Amino acid sequence: MQRIWLIFAQSVTACLGLLFVLRLFYPHLLENQQDAIVINQVESSVAAKDKIATASAGSYSAAANKAMPAVVNIFTSSKLTAPNPHEQFRDDPLFKHFFGDPPENEENGQSDSSLGSGVIVSEQGLILTNEHVVASADEIEVALADGRKLAARVVGTDPDTDLAVLKVEAENLPAITFAADEKLNVGDVVLAIGNPFGVGQTVTQGIISALGRNHLGINTYENFIQTDASINPGNSGGALIDAEGNLIGINSAIYSRNGGSMGIGFAIPASIAKQVMEQIAVNGSVTRGWIGIEAQDITPELAESFKLPQAQGSLIAGVLRDSPADVAGLKAGDVLLAINDKKVVDSSGMLNIIAALKPTEKAELKIARAAKEITVSVAVGKRPKPATARR
Repeated sequence: MQRIWLIFAQSVTACLGLLFVLRLFYPHLLENQQDAIVINQVESSVAAKDKIATASAGSYSAAANKAMPAVVNIFTSSKLTAPNPHEQFRDDPLFKHFFGDPPENEENGQSDSSLGSGVIVSEQGLILTNEHVVASADEIEVALADGRKLAARVVGTDPDTDLAVLKVEAENLPAITFAADEKLNVGDVVLAIGNPFGVGQTVTQGIISALGRNHLGINTYENFIQTDASINPGNSGGALIDAEGNLIGINSAIYSRNGGSMGIGFAIPASIAKQVMEQIAVNGSVTRGWIGIEAQDITPELAESFKLPQAQGSLIAGVLRDSPADVAGLKAGDVLLAINDKKVVDSSGMLNIIAALKPTEKAELKIARAAKEITVSVAVGKRPKPATARR
């Protein structure tokens, strides 16, 4: 009996010791894990079959009906910060006689609601929309296609891509299906779903006009799908779907001279939106790679000056002190040609490649220096918040 008790005591002591080591050095292993995010995504083979069936049918009603329940209207309101110039006359009988009682929202210190759209991406209540739709909101209400109206809270935002994730508490939500991870093609038919000008849920049809649009000055990270499907104010955050009703993008911006659609709209690719959404849902924010350089595009003149075979790559114009690039020995005047064997076409593409790298991992940078190509290994850092980066 004494031997059994001794074995039991030794086992308990060993377990407690192991628990102490885990708590001290690997605390994340003992934390409660969040429920896995469940999203719907079609297989490439299924998408190909659906495309053939849709083309023969000649109608996009099935695609619209499939996606429309997952697209919601977003109403936001914020507290007024400017003083009311009529506040001193609020209780004056003569003022009330001519102007009546102030509006209810003004009495409560609330501004008029603004409109936007969103997409239900998970049955757990996660909704994707644009960051600018909810940026200054104090209250957010989501109207579902079935008539339900739900209060929503912001899980997290990513101003660099103009994306935000909202959460509503509800059951039996109609989550959209993401398109297969395959390349889109210019000329593919697409449908835009949203709430333009607050008139109600609307579907417009067009094609993919261009892919990989950047240098627009809209977001920090730009890789837009351009479409001629009508996108108007209120469509922001809505869905851009393919001819099978699967999500391919989040409508984000339009090019316009008068505030209305001119046939040039931009959507954030669903692949990028999915990555941002998953990071926000798990961590509350987005972590991106960073090496600490300032860069500019290579012009034909610069290519000739640096003896480059073509005007491609990114010129390092500056290196931040004590940054990963500085520690690795990169210098102003180096031309960045490739990152981990991914060719650098321009500065915007370079920024996207670096952002996709995981902090603390090593990256192999191919650069041109003094008319010679060399490879430099850089320990990727974590991108600072915008406010910190500007200092």
